[in-house]
Formats: sequence, structure tokens, C-alpha cells
Amino acid sequence: MGFSGSEWEEANDLLEVRPVAGGRKKNVFAALPRPFFVGWLILDRIGGRGYWVEKAMGALDRTVLVLNRLWQAVNLCSARRAFCLLYQGYAQVVQQEGDSYATYAFWEWLEYSTEYEGHDVVHTVSFRIRVPKVILLVFFDQLPTKEVKLTRYNVFQRDNFTCQYCGRRFSKEFLNLDHVIPRERGGETSWENLVCSCVECNSRKGNRTPKEAGMRLLRKPRKPKWRPLLHSGLPAPVEDAWHRFLNVDSWKVELTQ
Repeated sequence: MGFSGSEWEEANDLLEVRPVAGGRKKNVFAALPRPFFVGWLILDRIGGRGYWVEKAMGALDRTVLVLNRLWQAVNLCSARRAFCLLYQGYAQVVQQEGDSYATYAFWEWLEYSTEYEGHDVVHTVSFRIRVPKVILLVFFDQLPTKEVKLTRYNVFQRDNFTCQYCGRRFSKEFLNLDHVIPRERGGETSWENLVCSCVECNSRKGNRTPKEAGMRLLRKPRKPKWRPLLHSGLPAPVEDAWHRFLNVDSWKVELTQ
């Protein structure tokens, strides 16, 4: 089936574009051959464009968990982006099979999808392919190195909106930041010297150290570790396929960068 120039422009409009160096925009599927564009996004005109666009684009917007080469969760991406990484050989699909996991390259996953009867698939003119839930980067073996920004709200979240003196939990409107060692006594404004405190405990402590005020901290304040998925934010509900790669129950809060 042939396509006119205007139809190629229409197809490219459906593809994801993102900024690159110099302010230009690069098509993330630019490395893929034109037949792949046809099979992936050019819709069967006999079948009706609107229905298939809505169905395909909805599936391509689903969220996929990204693991590094060491099987550590490092990011989230759209299914559209995941398929691009798979096709270019930068990633493989991770699929649970009983108590173990198997990995599939793009063409293996395409074959695996042929007999799948579930609803999480993308239908094209040429083929149908299942939307993966987890992908594994085959080259990247690191965790992003970033730091959590020291902000009032992030301290509240680190301490789970709980006064570090009395142990009661409050909404942010009824909480203060307390310098464990008062600033007038040389205390720094740092992760290790700031804690969440309620108004009552903050007033009681005043410009004194906890020992001088006869108060005890619930725990020693520490600088939190930056977790990439805490920064990205997890969708709700979390996919069942993700649980073995995420310690979800311990993620009570999301820290903003």
C-alpha cells in the first residue's frame, strides 16, 4: 500500500518529538525504517482512522517500569518510548514466568504477543504487539546520581509529617521546622540539624537544645537518599508486575527534587 507525502506528514505528526542539543527537535523513531512507521502508526483506511488512533495512542501512553542492567528500578517511561528502546536494541521486555523472569528482544516479544488474548495490546495494520509492563536496559548499569533538595516540604516528607519530639502526626499547616541545635548556638540549616516539630513542642523547646529542654528526638535526622522513582512519582495503583522490583510499602511519601 502506497502513501502520499501528506500521509507521511500525518504519520510523523503522530510520532513523539523531543528537544535535542541546539534547540532542535528530534523524532525519537527517526532511526526506524519507513515500513515500521507504516506498520506502527499508519492506520488501515478501510478500518476507519479515528477508532484505531484512539485505541493505539491510549495503549502507547501506558506507563512502563524501567530497570537498569543490574535489575534495579531507575525510571518510568511511556509504552511509546519503551517500544522505541526495544526496537533499537537498547532494552528487552521482562516477563514473569512462574517464579522466574524471562527477557525478550523486540522480535521475540512480537512473536510472543501473537497468541496473547488480553486487552493491553497495540493493533496495527501489519501486526499486534503486547504492551510491556517492565523493560530492562541492556547497557545502563548505574543509578542516577542526584540529591534531594533541602526544602521545608521535603523535611516534612522525610519525617512523614510527624513531630520528631512527641511522635504525633499533623497536616503541614500545624508543623514547623526546628533547628535541633539552635542557629544562635551555631546550628546549621542542614538535613542533619532540621526536624519536623509541632507548634506545641516547638514552643516548649524554644531556643534550647533537646537535652536542655528535657526532650528526646524520635530518631537522628539524616540526609535522605534520592530515589529516582520517588522523584518521578508512582502511578496509583502500582502494577502487580512492578512489586518485586519496588519496595512499595516503605515509600510512604514522595520527595520533590
